Amino acid sequence: METSASALRRYRLLIKRGLRRSAWLQIGLLVLLWWLADGVMRMLGLPVPGGIVGLFVLLLAFALRWLSPRSFHHGAQWLLAEMLLFFVPAAMILLDNRQMFGWLGIKLLLVVVAGTLLVMSATSMTVELLLRRSLRHDA
Repeated sequence: METSASALRRYRLLIKRGLRRSAWLQIGLLVLLWWLADGVMRMLGLPVPGGIVGLFVLLLAFALRWLSPRSFHHGAQWLLAEMLLFFVPAAMILLDNRQMFGWLGIKLLLVVVAGTLLVMSATSMTVELLLRRSLRHDA
């Protein structure tokens, strides 16, 4: 006869193996976590998105070793590979607003590119400055 502790260990192992092998189960668990966190935030009336709270719960589960990041590898890979599907509505809006393909679109593109370059430059100069300061401090 099998004891309840060994049966529990066996079931936990089966669940872990199933989670690691099934991308759909991983995605379903992520969606369920988001849905539950969103429901809790709505019940509490807090203006925090459920996705953000769900992310912190997931990070806490990783930190406490209740879950392993490896357990979500296949699902995360699939979501990243199909990310373009999440941006289709934005592409449809561009098609509905033809003025984005004219001067307005060029101006917006220039602002986005210039802003990105400014942020990247400021970040790299800050890192370089702190690195030099750190090297001087160590010497």
